[in-house]
Order: sequence, then structure tokens, then C-alpha cells
Amino acid sequence: MAIDEKAIVGAMRTDAEKGFRLLMQSYKEPVYWHIRRLVVSYDDAQDVAQETFLKIYRSFSQYTDSGTLTAWIYKIATNEALRLIGKKAQEAHAVLPSQMLDEGFADEYVDYDDAMGVSFQRAILSLPDKQRIVFNLRYYDELTYGEIAEIVGSTAVNVKANYHLAKERIVKYIKAND
Repeated sequence: MAIDEKAIVGAMRTDAEKGFRLLMQSYKEPVYWHIRRLVVSYDDAQDVAQETFLKIYRSFSQYTDSGTLTAWIYKIATNEALRLIGKKAQEAHAVLPSQMLDEGFADEYVDYDDAMGVSFQRAILSLPDKQRIVFNLRYYDELTYGEIAEIVGSTAVNVKANYHLAKERIVKYIKAND
């Protein structure tokens, strides 16, 4: 299903409730999974997704047509996920996303019977935040390098370099942990 950004933006500006329903129909699932890949935990992903859509609704008047709606939404979602990860990193006994697969917090996120899949997820979670975000947005969400650059506040060239570095690190991690 292709997302009609112009229809969503128009609806949000004329009838916020109708527009928000349309926005949720288009973005709820992909944004949830983007957040889930970053924070891993189901409960954390639910909380961050709720906060993300609340923030989108409250701040929609600040959206400008200078970039894509998708990039704007994903930027908010990414920032909210990183805020939670940073908050957990400051807590003494918090389990970080990179530890969740080992701690068994991701039962419904990963099929533990699929050794290659688990290794792939561990490899992704071992990446630095920026590379992990870039990799997920390109690999899973199939966003363009330009859209990803808008989301992470970089250039398309740097995003492309980060994506390729992430792929190399993932391959290296998997080979080293076979």
C-alpha cells in the first residue's frame, strides 16, 4: 500500500481527527516496528510508539512541506526511541536493547530456533546507534538515503557510507560468531 502523504497532510490540516486516523492507518504498524527494532522490548516499543504519535498529533502544526512526511514521522519516532534508550542507559540495572536477546526479553521479537536469525539480530544490535538506525531504515523500511538523511540529520552520502559500514560489520559479526 502506497502512502498518500499529501492526502494525510491535507486531512490533518482541515480535520485533525480524520487526518490523524488516516495517518495512523498508514504509519502505525511500520513506525511501531521501526521503534521495536531499536528498543527491542514489546512494552518499551508500545510506550515509545504511543508517545511518538501523541507528539506527532500535538506538533503537526510545525510540520513543513520541506521534507517528506515519512521522514518527519520517523525522525520523531527515532528521537523518542533514542531518548528511552538513553534514559535506560543511565539507570543502574536497566537492560539495554543490545542485551535483550541474551537476557530473553525478546521472545516474540526473535525466533530463537532460527540460529541465523538470532545471530543477525545480535549483529544489528551490536552496531553503534547511528549505524543501527540507518541500517534498519534502509533494510527494513526501505527508505531512500535522502529520507534517512533527513531523519538522522546527515547527508545522503554519509548515510550511504554508514549503511555500507553497518552491512560490513554485520557480516563480520556473523562470521566471527558462527
